[in-house]
This record gives sequence, C-alpha cells and structure tokens, in this order.
Amino acid sequence: MSTVDLRAFAAARAALGWAQHRRALDAGATVADVLAGLAAEAPGAGPVLARCAVLLDGRRVAAPADAVVPDGARLDLLPPFAGG
Repeated sequence: MSTVDLRAFAAARAALGWAQHRRALDAGATVADVLAGLAAEAPGAGPVLARCAVLLDGRRVAAPADAVVPDGARLDLLPPFAGG
C-alpha cells in the first residue's frame, strides 16, 4: 500500500467536490489507475478528468498508463483554463 496526495483545481475541484484529498493506492498503481478510480467515484468528473493535465510531483505526466505513483507522491489535476 502507498498513499498519494491529490489536489484538484477549478473545474476538476468542482466536479470532484474537493480541493485536496489523500488516497491509499495499491503498490504499482499508475496515474491512469488513480484517474479511473476518481471517475468511478464521481461519474460526472470523468469528462473533466479526461481533459486535465496531470502533474506528478510537479512534472507533467505524458503517459498516465505508464507513470507509476510512488508512495507519498502528489498529483495535481489541472483542467484547461483560459486567461490573459
């Protein structure tokens, strides 16, 4: 078992209903596993999560299915946003 700290921003926060959350994971869980679990718990969040950029300990994850989440990591869920 391991844990991950999750932070959700903007539309991801609204869809999930929280801004910060700690989650227990099975050893070897990937970023894709975490996202699938979140989408299963909050079905309306699936479309938002599919569009999010995900940062694993501050670095963008290009291939969520290949990115194993180490114990004590932080995942940031950043939906697209506009600004200027």
